[in-house]
Amino acid sequence: MLRKNRLFTPGPTPLLPAAQTAMASFTAHHRTADFRALFQRVLAGMKEFIGTQHDVLVLSCSGTGVMEASVSNLTSPGDKVLVLTAGKFGERWTGLAKAFGCKADVLSVPYGETFSLNEIRAKLTSDVRAVYVQATESSTGARHDVKGIAKIVREQNDALLIVDAITGLGTTHLDVDGWGVDFIIGGSQKALMMPPGLAYCAVSERAWKRMETATSPRYYFDLRKERKAAAKGESAYTPATSLFAALGAALDFIRDMGNGNLSNGREELVNNAELCAEMTRAGARALGLKLFAAAPAAALTAISSPDGVDSGMIVKEFRESFDAVVANGQGEMKGKLFRMAHIGYYDYLDTIGILAALEHVLARVTGSAVEYGASVRAAQEVYARGLSGKRQLVEA
Repeated sequence: MLRKNRLFTPGPTPLLPAAQTAMASFTAHHRTADFRALFQRVLAGMKEFIGTQHDVLVLSCSGTGVMEASVSNLTSPGDKVLVLTAGKFGERWTGLAKAFGCKADVLSVPYGETFSLNEIRAKLTSDVRAVYVQATESSTGARHDVKGIAKIVREQNDALLIVDAITGLGTTHLDVDGWGVDFIIGGSQKALMMPPGLAYCAVSERAWKRMETATSPRYYFDLRKERKAAAKGESAYTPATSLFAALGAALDFIRDMGNGNLSNGREELVNNAELCAEMTRAGARALGLKLFAAAPAAALTAISSPDGVDSGMIVKEFRESFDAVVANGQGEMKGKLFRMAHIGYYDYLDTIGILAALEHVLARVTGSAVEYGASVRAAQEVYARGLSGKRQLVEA
Protein backbone atom coordinates (compact mmCIF):
# COMPACT_ATOMS: atom_id res chain seq x y z
CA MET A 1 0.00 0.00 0.00
CA LEU A 2 1.00 3.62 -0.45
CA ARG A 3 3.17 5.00 2.34
CA LYS A 4 3.96 8.62 3.11
CA ASN A 5 7.09 9.51 5.00
CA ARG A 6 6.08 11.24 8.20
CA LEU A 7 8.15 12.71 11.01
CA PHE A 8 7.07 12.14 14.59
CA THR A 9 10.40 13.25 16.02
CA PRO A 10 11.08 16.23 18.32
CA GLY A 11 13.09 17.91 15.58
CA PRO A 12 13.16 18.19 12.69
CA THR A 13 9.36 18.30 12.67
CA PRO A 14 6.72 18.24 9.90
CA LEU A 15 7.10 21.26 7.61
CA LEU A 16 4.49 23.93 6.96
CA PRO A 17 3.73 23.90 3.19
CA ALA A 18 3.61 27.71 3.03
CA ALA A 19 7.07 27.86 4.62
CA GLN A 20 8.42 25.39 2.07
CA THR A 21 7.01 27.46 -0.79
CA ALA A 22 8.38 30.71 0.63
CA MET A 23 11.78 29.15 1.13
CA ALA A 24 11.92 27.73 -2.40
CA SER A 25 10.93 30.97 -4.11
CA PHE A 26 12.94 33.56 -2.17
CA THR A 27 15.96 35.02 -3.97
CA ALA A 28 16.59 38.50 -2.50
CA HIS A 29 20.14 39.52 -1.61
CA HIS A 30 20.66 40.05 2.09
CA ARG A 31 21.96 43.63 1.74
CA THR A 32 18.89 44.98 -0.06
CA ALA A 33 15.80 46.90 1.00
CA ASP A 34 13.62 43.85 0.25
CA PHE A 35 15.50 41.64 2.68
CA ARG A 36 15.74 44.38 5.31
CA ALA A 37 11.96 44.70 5.25
CA LEU A 38 11.57 40.93 5.72
CA PHE A 39 14.26 40.85 8.42
CA GLN A 40 12.64 43.62 10.44
CA ARG A 41 9.18 42.09 10.06
CA VAL A 42 10.50 38.73 11.26
CA LEU A 43 12.26 40.20 14.30
CA ALA A 44 9.11 42.09 15.30
CA GLY A 45 7.04 38.93 14.85
CA MET A 46 9.47 36.86 16.88
CA LYS A 47 8.97 39.19 19.85
CA GLU A 48 5.26 38.39 19.75
CA PHE A 49 5.90 34.68 19.23
CA ILE A 50 8.19 34.50 22.25
CA GLY A 51 6.02 36.92 24.21
CA THR A 52 8.69 39.43 25.18
CA GLN A 53 9.53 43.12 25.03
CA HIS A 54 13.25 42.32 25.07
CA ASP A 55 15.46 42.38 21.99
CA VAL A 56 15.22 39.23 19.89
CA LEU A 57 18.00 37.97 17.64
CA VAL A 58 17.75 35.31 14.92
CA LEU A 59 21.02 33.66 13.90
CA SER A 60 21.94 31.25 11.14
CA CYS A 61 22.94 28.19 13.17
CA SER A 62 21.46 25.33 15.14
CA GLY A 63 20.03 25.80 18.60
CA THR A 64 23.32 24.60 20.05
CA GLY A 65 25.00 27.60 18.45
CA VAL A 66 22.90 30.01 20.52
CA MET A 67 23.37 27.80 23.57
CA GLU A 68 27.10 28.34 23.08
CA ALA A 69 26.52 32.07 22.56
CA SER A 70 24.71 32.27 25.89
CA VAL A 71 27.84 30.94 27.61
CA SER A 72 30.45 32.89 25.64
CA ASN A 73 28.57 36.19 25.91
CA LEU A 74 27.47 35.98 29.54
CA THR A 75 30.41 34.42 31.39
CA SER A 76 34.09 34.87 31.98
CA PRO A 77 36.64 32.09 32.57
CA GLY A 78 36.50 31.09 36.23
CA ASP A 79 32.87 32.14 36.73
CA LYS A 80 30.80 29.80 38.84
CA VAL A 81 27.62 28.68 37.06
CA LEU A 82 24.86 26.35 38.15
CA VAL A 83 23.83 23.75 35.59
CA LEU A 84 20.56 21.88 36.08
CA THR A 85 20.72 18.64 34.13
CA ALA A 86 18.22 15.83 33.72
CA GLY A 87 19.13 14.44 30.31
CA LYS A 88 21.35 14.70 27.25
CA PHE A 89 20.65 18.37 26.65
CA GLY A 90 21.27 19.31 30.26
CA GLU A 91 24.59 17.53 29.89
CA ARG A 92 25.28 19.72 26.87
CA TRP A 93 25.10 22.77 29.15
CA THR A 94 27.78 21.18 31.33
CA GLY A 95 30.05 20.62 28.35
CA LEU A 96 29.60 24.15 27.07
CA ALA A 97 30.25 25.72 30.47
CA LYS A 98 33.46 23.75 30.89
CA ALA A 99 34.57 24.55 27.34
CA PHE A 100 34.59 28.26 28.23
CA GLY A 101 36.41 27.78 31.49
CA CYS A 102 33.48 28.14 33.86
CA LYS A 103 33.34 26.34 37.17
CA ALA A 104 30.19 24.29 36.66
CA ASP A 105 28.30 23.29 39.79
CA VAL A 106 25.99 20.57 38.47
CA LEU A 107 22.66 19.62 40.00
CA SER A 108 21.80 16.35 38.32
CA VAL A 109 18.68 14.22 38.61
CA PRO A 110 17.98 10.89 36.90
CA TYR A 111 16.69 10.83 33.34
CA GLY A 112 12.93 11.36 33.26
CA GLU A 113 12.79 13.28 36.51
CA THR A 114 12.78 16.99 37.31
CA PHE A 115 14.31 19.19 39.98
CA SER A 116 13.41 19.93 43.56
CA LEU A 117 13.13 23.69 43.97
CA ASN A 118 14.59 23.39 47.46
CA GLU A 119 17.68 21.67 46.08
CA ILE A 120 18.10 24.46 43.55
CA ARG A 121 17.77 27.08 46.28
CA ALA A 122 20.46 25.33 48.32
CA LYS A 123 22.81 25.32 45.32
CA LEU A 124 22.20 28.94 44.39
CA THR A 125 24.92 30.64 46.40
CA SER A 126 25.79 34.32 46.07
CA ASP A 127 28.79 33.60 43.83
CA VAL A 128 26.74 31.88 41.11
CA ARG A 129 26.82 34.08 38.01
CA ALA A 130 24.39 32.17 35.80
CA VAL A 131 21.91 29.29 35.91
CA TYR A 132 21.40 27.05 32.88
CA VAL A 133 18.35 24.82 32.39
CA GLN A 134 16.00 23.33 29.80
CA ALA A 135 12.30 24.20 29.64
CA THR A 136 11.69 20.79 28.08
CA GLU A 137 14.29 18.01 28.19
CA SER A 138 13.54 16.45 24.82
CA SER A 139 15.78 13.44 25.44
CA THR A 140 13.36 12.27 28.15
CA GLY A 141 10.10 14.12 27.47
CA ALA A 142 10.25 15.90 30.84
CA ARG A 143 9.00 19.41 31.56
CA HIS A 144 10.81 21.60 34.10
CA ASP A 145 9.25 24.25 36.31
CA VAL A 146 10.73 27.36 34.68
CA LYS A 147 8.45 29.67 36.65
CA GLY A 148 9.50 28.17 39.98
CA ILE A 149 13.18 28.15 39.03
CA ALA A 150 13.00 31.77 37.86
CA LYS A 151 11.49 32.86 41.16
CA ILE A 152 14.39 31.33 43.07
CA VAL A 153 17.00 32.82 40.74
CA ARG A 154 15.46 36.28 41.03
CA GLU A 155 15.99 36.06 44.79
CA GLN A 156 19.73 36.11 43.99
CA ASN A 157 20.16 39.47 42.28
CA ASP A 158 23.35 38.85 40.30
CA ALA A 159 22.54 35.47 38.75
CA LEU A 160 21.22 35.31 35.20
CA LEU A 161 18.71 32.64 34.17
CA ILE A 162 19.31 31.06 30.76
CA VAL A 163 16.65 28.70 29.43
CA ASP A 164 17.00 26.30 26.52
CA ALA A 165 13.41 26.35 25.25
CA ILE A 166 14.26 24.94 21.83
CA THR A 167 11.39 22.45 22.12
CA GLY A 168 9.57 24.47 24.79
CA LEU A 169 8.69 27.62 22.83
CA GLY A 170 5.44 27.04 20.96
CA THR A 171 4.56 24.00 23.07
CA THR A 172 4.62 25.43 26.60
CA HIS A 173 3.01 28.49 28.14
CA LEU A 174 5.98 30.67 29.16
CA ASP A 175 5.89 34.20 30.59
CA VAL A 176 9.43 35.19 29.72
CA ASP A 177 9.38 38.78 30.94
CA GLY A 178 6.97 38.26 33.82
CA TRP A 179 9.00 35.42 35.31
CA GLY A 180 12.33 37.17 34.78
CA VAL A 181 14.01 34.87 32.27
CA ASP A 182 17.19 36.63 31.09
CA PHE A 183 18.00 34.59 28.00
CA ILE A 184 15.68 32.14 26.23
CA ILE A 185 16.59 30.05 23.19
CA GLY A 186 14.53 28.53 20.38
CA GLY A 187 15.11 26.71 17.09
CA SER A 188 13.44 26.89 13.69
CA GLN A 189 12.98 23.13 13.29
CA LYS A 190 10.59 22.76 16.23
CA ALA A 191 7.25 24.52 16.79
CA LEU A 192 7.94 26.99 13.98
CA MET A 193 7.45 24.17 11.44
CA MET A 194 10.58 24.89 9.39
CA PRO A 195 13.81 23.09 8.49
CA PRO A 196 16.83 23.35 10.79
CA GLY A 197 19.15 26.28 10.27
CA LEU A 198 17.90 29.22 12.34
CA ALA A 199 18.11 29.70 16.10
CA TYR A 200 16.78 32.63 18.06
CA CYS A 201 16.95 34.20 21.49
CA ALA A 202 15.36 36.92 23.59
CA VAL A 203 17.87 38.81 25.74
CA SER A 204 17.07 40.88 28.84
CA GLU A 205 18.72 44.20 29.66
CA ARG A 206 20.41 42.49 32.61
CA ALA A 207 22.01 40.07 30.15
CA TRP A 208 23.09 42.82 27.74
CA LYS A 209 24.75 44.61 30.66
CA ARG A 210 26.62 41.40 31.60
CA MET A 211 27.99 41.12 28.06
CA GLU A 212 29.93 44.34 28.53
CA THR A 213 32.02 42.80 31.32
CA ALA A 214 32.15 39.14 30.22
CA THR A 215 35.57 38.19 28.87
CA SER A 216 35.03 34.79 27.23
CA PRO A 217 36.20 34.71 23.58
CA ARG A 218 33.57 35.19 20.88
CA TYR A 219 33.49 36.25 17.24
CA TYR A 220 30.67 34.92 15.04
CA PHE A 221 28.51 34.58 18.14
CA ASP A 222 29.23 38.07 19.49
CA LEU A 223 25.64 39.06 20.17
CA ARG A 224 26.52 42.71 20.57
CA LYS A 225 27.45 42.78 16.87
CA GLU A 226 24.14 41.14 15.99
CA ARG A 227 22.19 43.64 18.09
CA LYS A 228 23.93 46.56 16.40
CA ALA A 229 23.31 45.12 12.93
CA ALA A 230 19.69 44.25 13.72
CA ALA A 231 19.00 47.89 14.60
CA LYS A 232 19.74 48.65 10.93
CA GLY A 233 17.62 45.77 9.64
CA GLU A 234 20.53 43.47 8.92
CA SER A 235 22.47 40.56 10.34
CA ALA A 236 26.15 40.89 11.19
CA TYR A 237 27.09 38.12 8.76
CA THR A 238 25.47 36.40 5.79
CA PRO A 239 22.08 35.07 6.92
CA ALA A 240 20.19 32.03 5.64
CA THR A 241 17.94 34.23 3.50
CA SER A 242 15.56 31.52 2.31
CA LEU A 243 15.01 30.35 5.88
CA PHE A 244 14.08 33.88 6.90
CA ALA A 245 11.43 33.80 4.18
CA ALA A 246 10.15 30.52 5.58
CA LEU A 247 10.11 32.03 9.07
CA GLY A 248 8.03 34.93 7.82
CA ALA A 249 5.51 32.47 6.34
CA ALA A 250 5.42 30.45 9.59
CA LEU A 251 4.72 33.57 11.64
CA ASP A 252 1.91 34.50 9.22
CA PHE A 253 0.40 31.05 9.69
CA ILE A 254 0.53 31.35 13.47
CA ARG A 255 -0.96 34.85 13.26
CA ASP A 256 -3.85 33.39 11.24
CA MET A 257 -4.37 30.80 13.98
CA GLY A 258 -5.04 33.77 16.28
CA ASN A 259 -7.41 35.50 13.83
CA GLY A 260 -4.81 38.09 12.99
CA ASN A 261 -3.18 38.29 16.42
CA LEU A 262 0.20 36.58 16.64
CA SER A 263 0.17 36.36 20.43
CA ASN A 264 -3.21 34.64 20.35
CA GLY A 265 -1.91 32.36 17.60
CA ARG A 266 1.01 31.36 19.81
CA GLU A 267 -1.43 30.45 22.57
CA GLU A 268 -3.43 28.33 20.12
CA LEU A 269 -0.27 26.61 18.94
CA VAL A 270 0.66 25.76 22.52
CA ASN A 271 -2.88 24.57 23.26
CA ASN A 272 -2.72 22.31 20.20
CA ALA A 273 0.51 20.73 21.46
CA GLU A 274 -0.94 20.30 24.96
CA LEU A 275 -4.05 18.59 23.63
CA CYS A 276 -2.17 16.29 21.25
CA ALA A 277 0.20 15.38 24.08
CA GLU A 278 -2.68 14.57 26.42
CA MET A 279 -4.28 12.43 23.71
CA THR A 280 -0.99 10.58 23.15
CA ARG A 281 -0.47 9.92 26.85
CA ALA A 282 -4.01 8.56 27.20
CA GLY A 283 -3.51 6.34 24.16
CA ALA A 284 -0.24 4.93 25.49
CA ARG A 285 -1.77 4.14 28.87
CA ALA A 286 -4.71 2.42 27.21
CA LEU A 287 -2.22 -0.01 25.64
CA GLY A 288 -0.65 -0.75 29.02
CA LEU A 289 2.46 1.31 28.29
CA LYS A 290 4.25 3.41 30.90
CA LEU A 291 5.18 7.05 30.44
CA PHE A 292 8.84 7.68 31.10
CA ALA A 293 8.80 11.29 32.36
CA ALA A 294 7.48 12.16 35.79
CA ALA A 295 6.33 15.60 34.57
CA PRO A 296 5.61 15.03 30.87
CA ALA A 297 6.06 17.84 28.36
CA ALA A 298 3.74 18.85 25.55
CA ALA A 299 6.41 18.78 22.84
CA LEU A 300 6.81 15.01 22.93
CA THR A 301 5.87 11.91 24.85
CA ALA A 302 8.56 9.49 25.99
CA ILE A 303 7.23 5.97 26.44
CA SER A 304 9.04 3.12 28.16
CA SER A 305 9.49 0.09 25.97
CA PRO A 306 7.56 -3.04 27.06
CA ASP A 307 9.53 -5.50 29.16
CA GLY A 308 11.93 -7.51 27.06
CA VAL A 309 11.56 -5.31 23.98
CA ASP A 310 14.39 -3.12 22.73
CA SER A 311 12.85 0.22 21.74
CA GLY A 312 15.02 0.13 18.63
CA MET A 313 12.73 -2.63 17.36
CA ILE A 314 9.73 -0.33 17.79
CA VAL A 315 11.48 2.49 15.95
CA LYS A 316 12.44 0.11 13.15
CA GLU A 317 8.93 -1.33 12.84
CA PHE A 318 7.39 2.13 12.57
CA ARG A 319 9.74 2.88 9.70
CA GLU A 320 9.39 -0.42 7.87
CA SER A 321 5.61 -0.75 8.17
CA PHE A 322 4.47 2.86 7.92
CA ASP A 323 7.51 4.92 6.84
CA ALA A 324 6.93 6.86 10.06
CA VAL A 325 9.93 8.15 12.00
CA VAL A 326 9.80 8.10 15.80
CA ALA A 327 12.85 8.63 18.00
CA ASN A 328 14.73 6.10 20.10
CA GLY A 329 16.04 6.94 23.54
CA GLN A 330 19.36 8.80 23.77
CA GLY A 331 22.48 7.99 25.73
CA GLU A 332 21.83 5.55 28.55
CA MET A 333 18.12 5.34 27.58
CA LYS A 334 18.76 4.02 24.08
CA GLY A 335 16.83 0.79 23.70
CA LYS A 336 14.70 1.56 26.77
CA LEU A 337 12.24 4.16 25.51
CA PHE A 338 10.86 5.66 22.33
CA ARG A 339 9.73 9.24 21.77
CA MET A 340 6.71 10.40 19.80
CA ALA A 341 6.59 14.16 19.20
CA HIS A 342 3.53 16.35 18.69
CA ILE A 343 5.12 19.64 17.80
CA GLY A 344 4.87 22.13 14.97
CA TYR A 345 2.70 21.36 11.93
CA TYR A 346 0.96 18.51 13.70
CA ASP A 347 -2.71 18.05 14.52
CA TYR A 348 -5.53 15.79 15.68
CA LEU A 349 -5.39 13.49 12.63
CA ASP A 350 -1.64 13.02 13.00
CA THR A 351 -2.21 12.02 16.63
CA ILE A 352 -4.91 9.51 15.79
CA GLY A 353 -2.84 8.09 12.96
CA ILE A 354 0.33 7.49 14.98
CA LEU A 355 -1.61 5.87 17.82
CA ALA A 356 -3.37 3.52 15.40
CA ALA A 357 0.03 2.64 13.90
CA LEU A 358 1.44 2.09 17.40
CA GLU A 359 -1.15 -0.64 18.02
CA HIS A 360 0.06 -2.58 14.97
CA VAL A 361 3.71 -1.97 15.81
CA LEU A 362 3.25 -3.36 19.33
CA ALA A 363 1.43 -6.41 18.05
CA ARG A 364 4.29 -7.20 15.69
CA VAL A 365 7.25 -6.57 17.99
CA THR A 366 5.76 -8.21 21.09
CA GLY A 367 3.90 -11.05 19.39
CA SER A 368 1.07 -10.48 21.87
CA ALA A 369 -2.56 -9.67 21.27
CA VAL A 370 -3.40 -5.96 21.13
CA GLU A 371 -6.87 -4.54 21.49
CA TYR A 372 -7.09 -2.60 18.26
CA GLY A 373 -8.74 0.74 18.73
CA ALA A 374 -8.02 0.97 22.46
CA SER A 375 -5.49 3.79 22.18
CA VAL A 376 -7.52 5.60 19.54
CA ARG A 377 -10.63 5.41 21.71
CA ALA A 378 -8.78 6.83 24.71
CA ALA A 379 -7.41 9.68 22.59
CA GLN A 380 -10.84 10.39 21.13
CA GLU A 381 -12.28 10.70 24.62
CA VAL A 382 -9.60 13.24 25.57
CA TYR A 383 -10.32 15.21 22.40
CA ALA A 384 -14.06 15.14 23.03
CA ARG A 385 -13.60 16.43 26.57
CA GLY A 386 -11.38 19.21 25.29
CA LEU A 387 -13.90 20.13 22.61
CA SER A 388 -16.70 20.13 25.15
CA GLY A 389 -14.71 22.43 27.43
CA LYS A 390 -14.14 24.88 24.58
CA ARG A 391 -17.83 24.96 23.76
CA GLN A 392 -18.76 25.58 27.37
CA LEU A 393 -16.23 28.40 27.50
CA VAL A 394 -17.72 30.00 24.38
CA GLU A 395 -21.27 29.65 25.70
CA ALA A 396 -20.29 31.14 29.05
